[in-house]
Amino acid sequence: MDKTAFVTGGSRGIGRAIVRRLAAAGYAVGINYLQSEALAEELASEIRAGGGKALAVRGDVANREEITAAIRQAEAALGPVEALVNNAGIAQNDLFQDTPETLWRRMFAVHADGAFHTIQAVLPHMLHVKRGAIVNISSIWGLRGAACEVAYAASKAAVIGLTRSLAAELAPSHIRVNCIAPGVIETDMVKSLGEVTLAELTDQTPAGRLGTPEDVAAAAAFLAGDGADFITGQVLTVDGGFIL
Repeated sequence: MDKTAFVTGGSRGIGRAIVRRLAAAGYAVGINYLQSEALAEELASEIRAGGGKALAVRGDVANREEITAAIRQAEAALGPVEALVNNAGIAQNDLFQDTPETLWRRMFAVHADGAFHTIQAVLPHMLHVKRGAIVNISSIWGLRGAACEVAYAASKAAVIGLTRSLAAELAPSHIRVNCIAPGVIETDMVKSLGEVTLAELTDQTPAGRLGTPEDVAAAAAFLAGDGADFITGQVLTVDGGFIL
């Protein structure tokens, strides 16, 4: 029987790589997006052209009704979600004293509330069949903290707390909850920092290079798959040793 995965923020960057990796592993994939409709539809078409199953669905993870409706749309077309990847995220770079409350609230709404909304939407089926995998994407800054990214780091730390606590609660039902904390990954957002900053970040990474979306996707596919059947409540850093 085919398994269905649902990836939030799946149209670009890390999410796009995760969608491709899960599709290659045989999952039917719901590709959630908020603004990048053309990219999401293009990715879904690519997967279908390769013989897979995929559906692009719009929904703001911060809006409970929207994202629940998106999940139900994907499930109606592809089947109940048994692998959920909470990847949708937004960035921030402000001094703490200059951070407006609206940005603070939005950070938590997308990262922490978003995971709350999606997990509650897929959990009833997982509990019924007593299996499932939830992979939350946090950040190394949620582990270590980062100046000028306090709201971002705090909300990503909340995702780690959610992961560990929920893993303990759901383990008896054979539902695994794990987290990935990416380091500096070559996405459009990071590339916009400029060549000098990118060179500095590369020098700070013991592996001698920046990460790729595919590096994170490999970790996500592993944690979602049967090979990680005895792994839950863990935070896997994919950072080339950046925070050693």
